[in-house]
Amino acid sequence: MKQSFYIIFVYFSFIVFGFSQSKEYELIVPDLTNPWGFTFLPDNALLITEKEGKLIHFKNGVKREVQGVPKIYHRGQGGFLDIELHPNYQKNNWIYFTYASSEGKGSGGNTTLMRAKLKNNQLIDQQVLYKASPNSTKGQHFGSRITFDEENHVYFSVGDRGNRDEYPQDLTKDGGKIYRLNDDGTIPKNNPFINISNAKKAVYSYGHRNPQGMEINPLTKEIWSHEHGPKGGDEINIIKKGKNYGWPKVSYGVNYSGTKFTDNTSLPNMENPIYYWTPSIAPSGMAFINSDKYGNWKSNLLIGSLKFQYLTRCVLKGNKVFKEVKMLKDIGRVRSIEQGLDGFIYVGVENLGIIKLLPK
Repeated sequence: MKQSFYIIFVYFSFIVFGFSQSKEYELIVPDLTNPWGFTFLPDNALLITEKEGKLIHFKNGVKREVQGVPKIYHRGQGGFLDIELHPNYQKNNWIYFTYASSEGKGSGGNTTLMRAKLKNNQLIDQQVLYKASPNSTKGQHFGSRITFDEENHVYFSVGDRGNRDEYPQDLTKDGGKIYRLNDDGTIPKNNPFINISNAKKAVYSYGHRNPQGMEINPLTKEIWSHEHGPKGGDEINIIKKGKNYGWPKVSYGVNYSGTKFTDNTSLPNMENPIYYWTPSIAPSGMAFINSDKYGNWKSNLLIGSLKFQYLTRCVLKGNKVFKEVKMLKDIGRVRSIEQGLDGFIYVGVENLGIIKLLPK
């Protein structure tokens, strides 16, 4: 009798309360406001940037605020941004992160790349590797994601800072660019614009609006990035050395008012996106599934939507997006995505925390 009652209760709970074995996620780090970026330390602890200016160390259910964080310029879309470990972290202990800083020329702030080491819950040996200039009080388009290639070059993005008609197409000015440095901050001798007079020598590609996702494709080793368009025209691009990605001369988007700023979706000597969204989804975060934890999802591309508050799984055929599958619908503004050391996918969601994506 008791066994029958238990079976009926469980069945009733599944139907009425929606309990299901198809649960999509597990909450790992609760109570975060805006986990802009995060990365896993070798002991499986997490380092998490909170956009407002905090760096969180999370291990075994305990959150501690890391001390010695540089002064963060927190305005609009600016703040504490991405964070990544050096590929040889276990030997050199370098941690790289981007943030908005008010240091340097002009009022306001601009995107900065720093590296530092973590010791006794304190950031030490801090080194600014690049500071975009000039500062601006505009609150939009700081970028900024970080990735490393197999030669340990560090790539990072800086948005156009709301100055679309001046910065993205001008190689002598920061903004609207993806940059490449050696891991110590020096300029690689084979950077594409190293011999162009007055050009920013760190620039790797240009003509970008606001890239907030960037990863190395584990199969092809190419750099994939996505960026915000205006009203429509969010893009996925494969980043190639020295190439112009068109903003604002070409776009699939329009002004927020609905008026056009260009009639061109393609022009000679400018790279076309491999995929674009109209209407905009406001993409943030990017990760390739590179483990066997999710079956035939392996090699799919994951991207978060800030606007529509879901995770999209892009099924790829070569370098093309074959189809999209929306996941975690209405979970909140998806800000950051990483594959953990255990092969599972982890997702940072604003006003929720960091969740683990569960296999179906």
